[in-house]
Amino acid sequence: MLDDEKNISPPSQKRIFTKLVARFLQLNISQKMHLGFLPLVVLLVIVSTFSLGKLNQLTSLNESILLVDIPAQETIRRMKTMAIDQESILRRFIILKDNAFLKVFNNNSISFFKYIATLETLSGLSEELDFPLDDLEKSYSNYSSALLSGIKRLEEHPDKTIAFDEEIRGKQTKLLGMLSECATIAKSNQDKKVGISASIGSLAFKFALALCVIGIALSAAGAALVTNNIVNAVTKLHHATEEISKGKFDFLPDINNKDELGDLAKAFVKMAKRLKSLEEMYLDASPLTRLPGGVAIENMLKKQIEAHKLFAFCLLDIDNFKSFNDHYGYAQGNTMIQNTAATIEDLTGKYGSPDDFIGHIGGDDFVVITTPDKYKKICQSIIEKFDEKTPTFYSDEDRKQGYIAGRNRQGEEINFPLASISIAVVTNQDRVIRNHIEVGEIAAEIKECAKSITGSSMATDNRQGPRQTTTKGGDLLSFPSKA
Repeated sequence: MLDDEKNISPPSQKRIFTKLVARFLQLNISQKMHLGFLPLVVLLVIVSTFSLGKLNQLTSLNESILLVDIPAQETIRRMKTMAIDQESILRRFIILKDNAFLKVFNNNSISFFKYIATLETLSGLSEELDFPLDDLEKSYSNYSSALLSGIKRLEEHPDKTIAFDEEIRGKQTKLLGMLSECATIAKSNQDKKVGISASIGSLAFKFALALCVIGIALSAAGAALVTNNIVNAVTKLHHATEEISKGKFDFLPDINNKDELGDLAKAFVKMAKRLKSLEEMYLDASPLTRLPGGVAIENMLKKQIEAHKLFAFCLLDIDNFKSFNDHYGYAQGNTMIQNTAATIEDLTGKYGSPDDFIGHIGGDDFVVITTPDKYKKICQSIIEKFDEKTPTFYSDEDRKQGYIAGRNRQGEEINFPLASISIAVVTNQDRVIRNHIEVGEIAAEIKECAKSITGSSMATDNRQGPRQTTTKGGDLLSFPSKA
């Protein structure tokens, strides 16, 4: 019986195949094409489902990097800076006995705890960000308490300075170590996501390519269209992921799709620009004052101009700084620069707006970008504070005679007055400013006017108004318009 079945089976299979071929031959061209595309449609459904799932994962990972990991690292960096600054602020208070430093100290402490709350919020968005926030809060409280209690101890026992320094160093090291641990956690989480993104891109590419090859064999025309669109886009995204992970933030995927691939490409572009911006700000910042430098200043000006916002660009320059630096040395010169930066930050924060920008071009040149209604109070208060504090940097003899002896650039022996500050102000309130270069050119002109006046002064450019004025101690000086 089994032998009979074996003999019947092959002919039966052959008849079935023959009938199927005959049936296929009876179909019209349209039906044949539809039937030929049917496997491709199935493959496309599989490819699309898989690719879209992976692309959604990539989008989620990159959004998580942008909204969680990068902000967490930036927050931790600020906390480190603030922790170090707190010690410097308290030491200045011990020396100068100025309660303004205590106010700054308390404000920084409040900000530090707000940053901890921010980290707690960010850690709630990602299970991998397991920050030791309770220990961090406790460590900062101990560090802050040690600094504050040290003021009284040093007043009662000035000889305990070394013990105080050792105690503060220990607590500061512990706090910074915990912050470094948090930074490592955030960076590791980011690297992990970047690695996963690269793996997903690679897997999606290989899977899509394999299925598209099968589709090409069944229907070359349809499979070619799908392959060119998906494979090329996935390849570019994969390559972009690898390049960005190496720090090449200018490498952007050239994808013009309007679908999820296009959305993912836009997310890549935003991520790369944000990473590049953060890196530029980090590298561009002044190591002496930790204020943003020239690149950040230009970018801020461009944003203000492109957004058609009213702004006041204040260029601050210390007069006779070179003679002071040559006479007292670079260490004392750096101290004056740092104190000037602290004065500008403090008074801009006090009389300005939360969105005001403070930058350090380099040397003794600073920038404040505020609004037209705020700059006068800010600049006048800076002048008053600078003139109050600057004489303390000079010796009693030089301070009494009101100058220091030195040589000018031609080698001539002359007397240099005590340092003062000149402020040039450029606004777009009464005139149209097209670009940041124009702001710089106008500011350079106005600065020459301000520096031509003895002592600290502020010169404002309002050549579209009835007149331009230079203010010094409340007096007005005419500044002629140019044709």
